[in-house]
Amino acid sequence: MTENVENMVLEHLKRFQATLERVELRLGELTVRQSETHTAVLNLRRDQVNDAEISAHLQVQLDAMRARLERIERRLEL
Repeated sequence: MTENVENMVLEHLKRFQATLERVELRLGELTVRQSETHTAVLNLRRDQVNDAEISAHLQVQLDAMRARLERIERRLEL
């Protein structure tokens, strides 16, 4: 009887170990995916900063052109 109980406990421990191994494997996969997602978000933020920089540069150029146009209009008395 004791041997039967020991075998049952051993079987349960083996099942727990197998389940734990699957959980650890899945956790590893999720960790990798989370890292990839984090990298993608950082890349998006970097792209947003680049877009904002380009927009600011274009705005400066537009302001300069507007100022030149106003000077030309004043000289031509338009």
